[in-house]
This record gives sequence, structure tokens and C-alpha cells, in this order.
Amino acid sequence: MSTIASRAAARLLVVPVLASASLLSPSPAAHADDDTGSSLVLPAEIAKDEAAEHPHHATDGDKTKEQAEEKAQKRVDKVMSTVRSRAGKPYSYGAAGPNAFDCSGLVQWVYRHVGKNLPRTSGAQAGATQRVRNPRVGDLVFFTSGGRVYHVGIYAGNHTLWHASRPGVPVRRDRIWTSSVFYGHVR
Repeated sequence: MSTIASRAAARLLVVPVLASASLLSPSPAAHADDDTGSSLVLPAEIAKDEAAEHPHHATDGDKTKEQAEEKAQKRVDKVMSTVRSRAGKPYSYGAAGPNAFDCSGLVQWVYRHVGKNLPRTSGAQAGATQRVRNPRVGDLVFFTSGGRVYHVGIYAGNHTLWHASRPGVPVRRDRIWTSSVFYGHVR
């Protein structure tokens, strides 16, 4: 039996006898170690002690969080590789791919390929995302003027984005040229 298991078993077997009044209203002392080394130990306390002694053992909560982060990173990687695959495709007003795009058509097409359905226009896409202050790669960048959204692209990090900007300019990565933007996370 491992040291942890034997300590846990010893704690469970050695339970001090408490007066019935103490059982009805336990004091903090009822859970603390006494001079004999015995204590009333709850299973959650044993797990906490074991986690402290062996921090390299992940709990179910840690595994779930790690799996969610891994899944999110895979989605971001797919978003970015999908948008890069459209580099050089021409801009065409109202086009939604796969061989020509306008700004919101490119965003919609890319996200459809990662299993997320977004509305067709940049304004509607802004309403379908969760606003964020600190954008992450793969979030959307919305450009505003006079309180309305007029352009959208996919944030690529380091103050850059992938987008279909205007006639004569193909899909490409550019620096964000204004501070009149906000960012949205696709849920």
C-alpha cells in the first residue's frame, strides 16, 4: 500500500469519540489534529492532501479545463489555416467564397469550415459574437464609423488581421490601421 493510501486509511480508522453535543454543533477543533495525531478527516480533505503531496497528478477538473483549452486551440489553428488558404483570392462585393470574397463573406466562409455558423453581414456578425477587450488570434475585428460596423476581419495577432478589404486588393494579412475597432469572440 502506498504511503498516501496508508495515511488516508489510518486517518479514517482513528476517529476520536465525540460527545453527542459536539456532533450536533461541531467546533473547528473537531476537525483539527489533536495531540494523539488522530483527526476526523473528510474524503475531500484527503484528496486535497494527496493533490498537495503529488501536484503532478491532474484532477478531473484540471483535465476537463485542459481538454477545453486544447479543443479551443485546435479551432484557432483551423481558423487561421483556413483563412490563410484564401490568401490572394479576389475581393468581390457580396461574394462569400470559395474563390472570391467580401469582408463578411470571408469571415462567414472561414467559420463555416470550423463548424460555426455566422450571419452574412459584418453588423450581424458583431451581434453574434461576445465582445472582448483583449483579442486572441481567431477573434473578429470590427471596424466602426459613426456608430455602425462597416468592416470585419479575423484577428491574426500583433495588431494584424486577415481580411478581404476592397476591390482590386486580394484577401491578405494587414496591420490594423485605426483605433475605431472592437473585438468579438465567436462562441
